[in-house]
Amino acid sequence: MKKILVTGGTVFVSRYIAEYYVKRGDEVYVLNRNTKVQSKGVKLIQADRYDIGDKLRDYYFDLVIDNGYSAKEIELLLKALGDYKDYILISSSAVYPEYEVQPFKEETSLAENKYWGKYGTDKIEAEKVLLDRVPNAYVVRPPYLYGPMNNIYREGFVFDCVIKDRKFYLPKDGSMKLQFFHVQDLCRFIDLLLEQRPECHIYNVGNKEAVTIKEWVTLCYEVVGKTAEFVNVYDEIDQRNYFSFYNYEYYLDVTKQNELMPETQALREGLKESFDWYKENMDNVIRKDYMNYIDNNLL
Repeated sequence: MKKILVTGGTVFVSRYIAEYYVKRGDEVYVLNRNTKVQSKGVKLIQADRYDIGDKLRDYYFDLVIDNGYSAKEIELLLKALGDYKDYILISSSAVYPEYEVQPFKEETSLAENKYWGKYGTDKIEAEKVLLDRVPNAYVVRPPYLYGPMNNIYREGFVFDCVIKDRKFYLPKDGSMKLQFFHVQDLCRFIDLLLEQRPECHIYNVGNKEAVTIKEWVTLCYEVVGKTAEFVNVYDEIDQRNYFSFYNYEYYLDVTKQNELMPETQALREGLKESFDWYKENMDNVIRKDYMNYIDNNLL
């Protein structure tokens, strides 16, 4: 049994990670302000990340799993921690600028991405501070994460279209590709990093296969038991008004990940898990008014 600290622990990725390790029998602590319902089995350390004080000083952790968003957040946590063994930062593919050669490799130059802006540049700085201070830490850079507990209105939007028996308004011909990674695969990869302790300390993670947005929507309809009927939108309008993703196609090279973990969750199976969770947790998803825009501007 390991003692594990998960920063956050109440929403999507960090919540899933915390519950994953609780189910494995580990002693899981979560660091948050206690403004949301806590997962069963976790041990709460109630504190604002920007004002932790000495609340972590007397703990020993075998593993710290951090979703830190900025250099400041990393610095404050490192200052507040007592003794620990391993540290893993969940970073993002947003660190790669859109103009670089794709697929993005771990060695690709980092800079602002016009679609992700400050979120991406803050993650760049967070990575640098961590690896400067803790050279044996690991950094993982996922593309779009999905799976149970996803409170971001992505697959949930498509599921709502299915439930309401709506046609789906698809940007252009639907050939834009997306790369996904199931949140359970993220946890599995963390396990492998700690078991094998590879020399590389920065990893792109994601499914080997990208899918078109038309294929993705089709799968979302199919796992609910329906067939998608599409309306193609060729108007020069911002697709984020009516669709869950930016008009931005990119690929991560996940060769290094595949050397450690060659198999990942099949997208159909992962989306079925997502829908099973969504049916029981619709109120936990942050909705956007895509349907209203469609009804008022695209019908």
